[in-house]
Amino acid sequence: MNVAALYSGGKDSTYSIYLAKKQGHKVLCLLTLFPKSEESHLLHHPNISWTSLQSKSMNIPQLSISSNSDNTAEEVSLLEKLLRIAKNKFPIEGIVHGGIKSKFQKEKFNSLCSSLNLTSITPLWDLPPERYMLDLLNSNFIFIITSVSSGGLDDTWLGKTIAKPDIEILKNLSSKFGFNLNFEGGEAETFVIDCPLFSNPIEINRSVKEWDGYRGRFEIVDANLK
Repeated sequence: MNVAALYSGGKDSTYSIYLAKKQGHKVLCLLTLFPKSEESHLLHHPNISWTSLQSKSMNIPQLSISSNSDNTAEEVSLLEKLLRIAKNKFPIEGIVHGGIKSKFQKEKFNSLCSSLNLTSITPLWDLPPERYMLDLLNSNFIFIITSVSSGGLDDTWLGKTIAKPDIEILKNLSSKFGFNLNFEGGEAETFVIDCPLFSNPIEINRSVKEWDGYRGRFEIVDANLK
């Protein structure tokens, strides 16, 4: 099936493309909605402007649109607009997104698909968290943490490249502090710097950390393809 992929640059949206392609789907374009702020309940925020480098490395064209509001209804309306643009430019029959457990997101995206006569494809849906995180690493996905907003996750995680030993640490922390191991609840955000879909890895040349004692962000200031 020819599909568009909702894309944020994080592990979930990137891995969903990887699995969709393994299932035989052809990803014709990436769709990225730039949220107004990190207060968005529907969209990924940190470092989303650098998805242009990921698009180039995957050789998949990107269509994007910016939101002036964190209101979910307005974001959905903009997503619908972006999907209509994609349908006019590409012969897409469905959309891929990286939802895992969020019924809220799934219902919004399913409703969009129904109104546009598209099929919703969710390769990650209901994957067990620990298995999913290990599958990412076993599939040679290299990703960093770009934000944290949960007890148990301090500033030492910001900008950190996640390796297999970290999964066990995160598993213990998630059990103790009650956050999702796969971060789907927004406890942390990620950014993929290399994976089998990329022709070239992303090199981060300059970055800034912000930490307020509970929440923190790792902002990429300068980056390029190696």
